[in-house]
Amino acid sequence: MAETLRNLVEAELGQPVDPRVVAMAKAIADRHGPASRAVLFYGSCLREKQLDGLMLDFYLIVSNYGAAYDKGWLAKANKLIPPNVFPLQHDGLTAKYAVLSEADFYRLNGPETRNVSVWARFAQPSRLVWARDKEASCGAIAAVARAAPSLLAAARPYPDGDELEPWRHAFSLTYSAELRAERKGRSGSIVDTDRDRYRRFLAPALAAIEPNASQGNWLRRSVEGKLLSVARLAKASLTYTGGAEYIAWKINRHAGTDIELKPWQKRHPLLAAISLLPRLLRSGAIR
Repeated sequence: MAETLRNLVEAELGQPVDPRVVAMAKAIADRHGPASRAVLFYGSCLREKQLDGLMLDFYLIVSNYGAAYDKGWLAKANKLIPPNVFPLQHDGLTAKYAVLSEADFYRLNGPETRNVSVWARFAQPSRLVWARDKEASCGAIAAVARAAPSLLAAARPYPDGDELEPWRHAFSLTYSAELRAERKGRSGSIVDTDRDRYRRFLAPALAAIEPNASQGNWLRRSVEGKLLSVARLAKASLTYTGGAEYIAWKINRHAGTDIELKPWQKRHPLLAAISLLPRLLRSGAIR
């Protein structure tokens, strides 16, 4: 069954995408030179099959952080609080990409980490749109194949419902463990828009749960996850050009708000995020 899951993951990662996505993935890899190992495309643009006017989401997997950057402080920041996130514009499209080492990508997809941010995303559909070589491709497939079993293991026991309830329940828990701008019910809609996919993956993913994977302490995950989200936001104020505008756009798109940043907030994204956070929490725009 574990091999069946790997086969499903490999087939899904290999499905074709818009050529512009491939071109952007190559541009991302070129930014970091020989350290680049693989680029994965995921998120709402993949699910909705829309690119224009939206922010595409990628993960860049690198051999190690020291080799990926010209500036040592960026490598240290990536190692201390992974991932680093950067914007990119290419051929009329806009994207952001997160950088993880091969070792961190494998670890953060597995049950040994309490943080949900990587395995929650890669339990969903993604595409391997660029790889350095066969070894890099196999490494990315092996890491992604850990995500769904990690998600489902942490979410046990599952409430009563139809056959897809384990997925809905699991994603709902992960949304509670991060600062999220999406509307309530978004976790369920992710599953219901691709029911056949989640049906096919369920039994193989359950069979591939690692013996040491236990039910998660979700209160602890929630507290740690939200604190980590704030730490990443603070780091992004140093690494992400236009970070405040992106945060406002993301919240407005997913939460239906109409946030307009003042000039000082655009100049000081960390202070902008801190100043907006209490209002957003009170309004329920993020949870």
